[in-house]
Amino acid sequence: MKSLLAGLFRPRQRSEPLNVVRLSAPQRPPLIYAIGDIHGCLEALLALEAQIIDDAHGVEGEKWLVYLGDYIDRGPQSAQVVEHLLGPPPDGFKRICLRGNHEATLLAALEDPVALQDWLTFGGDATLLSYGLDADRVDSLRYGGRASSRLQLVRAYIPDEHIRFFGELASILVVPGYVFVHAGLRPGIAVAEQDAEDMIWIRDEFLDIAHDYGAVVVHGHTIAAEPELLSYRIGLDTGCFATGRLTALKIDAAGQLSVLTTS
Repeated sequence: MKSLLAGLFRPRQRSEPLNVVRLSAPQRPPLIYAIGDIHGCLEALLALEAQIIDDAHGVEGEKWLVYLGDYIDRGPQSAQVVEHLLGPPPDGFKRICLRGNHEATLLAALEDPVALQDWLTFGGDATLLSYGLDADRVDSLRYGGRASSRLQLVRAYIPDEHIRFFGELASILVVPGYVFVHAGLRPGIAVAEQDAEDMIWIRDEFLDIAHDYGAVVVHGHTIAAEPELLSYRIGLDTGCFATGRLTALKIDAAGQLSVLTTS
């Protein structure tokens, strides 16, 4: 099953260029754990990180936690997930957070009342509730009013530190053998030249065409019932906000792969 929820609302995309931060490393660390879309599911995230810490016990050297984006929206604790990710990583680990389309949509919603309406139908209502807006005020944002007042209200509830976090997220991480990105890559374009919008939004063109990118692409964005381990891509979005399953891919120093998931 390619996608359980491919028909969910898709908001207007940003027209202005996204900030693109491209990360790379000349070699892989002893362990990488790539984590799929979290969507406000803090308890699942904490449970999966606990599994990862236990799994990595006794392995020397720095370990990486690579988060594939979509930390917010739809689930109940978006603000708390972001606060957790801004905190120190577990001992011996490094956190690398990539941008998802939901973070880009939130940033657009802070600047444009039309984009704000789009975001509210895209799971942003749950995010605002997690930041402390009551349900009546969230509903009031749906029904018009002065644009400046609506944007000011939203900004008043989201801490500046969180807004900076969303704005500074990396778009892509490249290491020998693997590319980590939220949605995928466009076939026929070099990895170094991939478009910022494609990296957070692309779907069918990437999913349906087996293509040699020079590395396996590890991604989230498209929900599937089970992790998808294919020759050219590995999909890790198991729809945690709907299923309770948050999934991580483990890559060890020898390139062996295994999957960890919450129940």
